[in-house]
Amino acid sequence: MHFTRSRDLVVAAVLGLAVVYVLFEAAYGDLPQLPLLAGVTFAVLAIAEAGLALSIRSRIKSGRVHGDAVGIARAVALAKASSLAGAFLGGGWIAAFLYVFPRRDELVAAVSDSKSAVVGAVSSALLVAAGLWLEHCCRTPPEDRRTTTG
Repeated sequence: MHFTRSRDLVVAAVLGLAVVYVLFEAAYGDLPQLPLLAGVTFAVLAIAEAGLALSIRSRIKSGRVHGDAVGIARAVALAKASSLAGAFLGGGWIAAFLYVFPRRDELVAAVSDSKSAVVGAVSSALLVAAGLWLEHCCRTPPEDRRTTTG
């Protein structure tokens, strides 16, 4: 498995932006109002992943990971999935904002939907950052290159 590349995140964000914008163009009038705290779930996940990253980083630095390679690999998979999901849905929240913000004067729902989109976009950005940091914390530290004489 490769570590997450920035181009993967950009592609996910552009796909999310395109899909949600087309959805809003086609059916915004039929959609229910976006809850203000809809995107907060990603912020909660970001906090949990940041805590996991701190724990893994301290275990790696102290050398206490010898029997937990599978757990570290799972954390890397979680980090990669989280950063990609955050990028995709971040693009979606940005698309929602781009659609509803110019319509605030015309539609009453667009005012609260704009706020919801900002909360969702910020939470998605936090999840991407936490996922990338978790992934970084799971990297194997460089070997000590010093030679010992005995």
